[in-house]
Amino acid sequence: MILDRFRMDEKVAIVTGAGRGIGQGCALALAEVGVHVVCAARTPEQIDETAARATALGPRAVAVPCDVSERGQLENVIDTAMREFGRIDVLVNNAGGSPPREALKTSEAMFNQAFQFNVTTAFLMSRFAAPHMLAGDGGSIVNISSAAGRLPQPGFAAYGTAKAALSAMTRMLGSEFAPRIRVNAIAVGSVLTSALTQFLDDDTRSQMEALTPMKRLGEVEDIALMALYLASPASSWVTGKIMEVDGGTEATNWPFSFPTI
Repeated sequence: MILDRFRMDEKVAIVTGAGRGIGQGCALALAEVGVHVVCAARTPEQIDETAARATALGPRAVAVPCDVSERGQLENVIDTAMREFGRIDVLVNNAGGSPPREALKTSEAMFNQAFQFNVTTAFLMSRFAAPHMLAGDGGSIVNISSAAGRLPQPGFAAYGTAKAALSAMTRMLGSEFAPRIRVNAIAVGSVLTSALTQFLDDDTRSQMEALTPMKRLGEVEDIALMALYLASPASSWVTGKIMEVDGGTEATNWPFSFPTI
């Protein structure tokens, strides 16, 4: 049965930023197809909830508090996965973000922090996880990138550049890690998570929906389904690719204005 290609019973996944939003959605989707999940994020209460919901679906799940900006905490996530489950098959690098800010008001420290948070952490997690994947049956790495990495828009010099770099790194690692580890990314459009909804009122949401060809904003499950495809054997001939899940946008649907020079 072709749907069996989406099953991953007894496999093990690490998901960063798993406490809420897209990270939580990915963790639950993986658990639903039989994957044991290591849920990593900064807020213990949030990852405890995600782990409990994942466990209720059948597999085991553990919550590991982790600030991805701390190398030692990244290593602890890897060590915990190996101690608890003895293998790593999937890594979802979801943790990331950076608030919009005018380029001329973005300091060097802010710019470097955006790169560190969105790119370096994903690189380190991939480098730490890859040897364990190679010691087993291989694996899949899914990076959560952004449409901001390809659609120019004022206010996103730091975040957009970082996500563009994450997409480029995905292609590089996809080539270098093939054939035993597949590396792909999802260029996420405007998704209804807490990171976005804090900016929304009814008028703003209507404007964004009108500027989106599919006439709606994304749901967490839209991204989780793509992550599940990329993590599973269903995508066994796909690597080094950036999958655009953005409602069909070819220009920004961000309605907020920033001064231009």
